Amino acid sequence: MGMGTQNEPQNNHPSEPNYNPLCDRDFTHDAKLHYNRFVAPVTAAFNHKKEHLVRDGNDSGSVSVIVPARNEEQNIERAVRSIATQKGVREIIVVDDDSNDRTSEILATLGQEIPLLRVIRLDYLPEGWVGKNHASAAGAATAKGEWLLFTDADTEHLPGSLEALLSRARAENTDLLSLSPGQQTPTWWEKAIIPFVFVQLAKLFPFEEVSDPASPRAAANGQYLLVRRSVYNRVGGHREVRGEILDDVELARLVKTSGGKLVFLPGARWVRTRMYGTFREMWQGWSKNLYLLYGRKRWPMLKALARTLILGVFLPLAFVAFAALAAARVGGRTTPIAAVLCFASAILRQWNYHRELRRLGFDSRLSAYEFLGSGLYGLLLLNSMWAYGVAGGVRWKGRKYQASGQGRRTG
Repeated sequence: MGMGTQNEPQNNHPSEPNYNPLCDRDFTHDAKLHYNRFVAPVTAAFNHKKEHLVRDGNDSGSVSVIVPARNEEQNIERAVRSIATQKGVREIIVVDDDSNDRTSEILATLGQEIPLLRVIRLDYLPEGWVGKNHASAAGAATAKGEWLLFTDADTEHLPGSLEALLSRARAENTDLLSLSPGQQTPTWWEKAIIPFVFVQLAKLFPFEEVSDPASPRAAANGQYLLVRRSVYNRVGGHREVRGEILDDVELARLVKTSGGKLVFLPGARWVRTRMYGTFREMWQGWSKNLYLLYGRKRWPMLKALARTLILGVFLPLAFVAFAALAAARVGGRTTPIAAVLCFASAILRQWNYHRELRRLGFDSRLSAYEFLGSGLYGLLLLNSMWAYGVAGGVRWKGRKYQASGQGRRTG
């Protein structure tokens, strides 16, 4: 498959996880008696203790963390270091998806310092696979943990996050737990569009409904997706969703329809990320996702577009227009009344937006950017519909993804 591994431990008895080298020796009769009388009980007690710890969730390494990475030289070190400090990590598997920047060099340096780190190098993308799904599947194929944590290379895991979330998943008998991480927004365009998009997604996929076993609604965020390995294998893993751009949502749907339990949470207190470093990346990324997040249905997107533009753009502009007319004493008594109504409606909308931002872990002061966010979101909806409906697909990280969701390498 064009994969190579670094720092991968060798195991001559992969099918025997409790393999004891003493058992291969040619003991004399007396030595065997000595082993059965003294060594075997100690070994059995140790194994019983270990199994008890695993059942109780107190083991120190039950999670294999899988990080797909393609041209992530700006982010990968921060991600790996923040994962390496987490309690419960058995191994960190970074899958270098044919990067052509300094990602491989940075990982090689980190590998000398972090014993838990293993690197898999992919140098091609098979037909019918989305790149991230191929990388995730390659990482999962070599993982040894009871749980798999798929996380993006641009995330930062805050201290104690994995221990807290793993404990919650076990306590609630969860099969797949996912977070919507806190979003870092240093530029004006990130302040405008990133919070606005996540507020809209929280309406499309309410956390409470996704986490309700009685609701058919399913969703997850691939920036942080913690799943039982047995459940992941049972539903077919990333191979089952190999051609899907929204692999996280599709995996969640497979788990839930198979009877598994989902938990979906706002995650700003556990994980944070800066999704896009440039406006162009942001434009391509959301254009790639929005059409699919709306279920490939244009009518819901058109309704969202109309609602966003009317309430988020035209309403504030109408207030300014009516206020200017009232100040100029044009239109009689109706213009001041219209200005007051538009102003009150705009204030109510912004108050609701302020409340939603706080619920999702954003700085509520970002509500001041709602007008710009509404305009950008409307343009992104239009561009996403155009990309899939007219242009036939989108480009992301040097690859062209067709309207069907399948990817091929270009350039």
